[in-house]
Amino acid sequence: MANLKEVKGRIQSVVSTQQITKAMKMVAAAKLRRAQDRIIQMRPYSQKLSEIIQNVSAGQSDSTDNPYSEERSIERVLLVVVTSDRGLCGAFNSSIFKGTKALIAEKYSLVEAAGNLEILPIGKKALEHFTKRKYNVIKTYSHLIEKLNFADAKEAAEMVMADFLDGKYDRVDIVYNEFKNVATQIVKKEQFLPIQEIETEEMDDSYGEIDYIYEPSKDFIFDELVPKSLKIQFYKTLLESNASEHGARMTAMDKATENADDLLKELRLTYNRTRQAAITKEILEIVGGAEALAQG
Repeated sequence: MANLKEVKGRIQSVVSTQQITKAMKMVAAAKLRRAQDRIIQMRPYSQKLSEIIQNVSAGQSDSTDNPYSEERSIERVLLVVVTSDRGLCGAFNSSIFKGTKALIAEKYSLVEAAGNLEILPIGKKALEHFTKRKYNVIKTYSHLIEKLNFADAKEAAEMVMADFLDGKYDRVDIVYNEFKNVATQIVKKEQFLPIQEIETEEMDDSYGEIDYIYEPSKDFIFDELVPKSLKIQFYKTLLESNASEHGARMTAMDKATENADDLLKELRLTYNRTRQAAITKEILEIVGGAEALAQG
């Protein structure tokens, strides 16, 4: 049985750890509130802008008017993988790694084998993971999550969009965690470029026959609104991941705090038993000594 000093030291260690997990849970909760507000405000704007672009695109007789919708033979692929900068957030990052590798195995195994698959990690954990495993990694924007803002996200999106237009990539996919609630994050694997056409069965039959009047011009619509929509979509993806990270960390720290409680109960029980055994042993020694003196 462990001695009292050892058990007492373990109790103090668990108490200290529990204080840290409680503090981290509170910090994550505060950050989650802000991140959740940002994504809730962004979703309607992003959705409405996408609807406008899709509706206008549906009225186009020639899809080649939009270079961001150009379908090509998939020979060069870029995967944008969004993770966190830090750990202690449960399966948040590992789920992304598994999802990315599953996507590669399902759709891009031949592209990877040919050495034409590149990864743009956003978040230090993604950078470390894929660099260690010798993937073709672009390190330029791995820092975006640290101080997430639209200006930096816009710059990264513009780089990806320019590379697509230049023919450097034929397909760009994004892998990230979508925020559902504090306890639930859903791994999403979405096609970013080329822009996917809207499902015609979900639209009114008359959409394709509408003769749109463009103001100021059709070229302006596609030159301005389409790139803006893509940048907003890219930024929204990062906001989703950011909110998911704080939710995952809050849940993980809450669970760690509960586990520390359970461990403390066991350790205190062990401490009391050890202390009781030590007292009983001392009493027996005293009684034994007294009896020896009495007999002597």
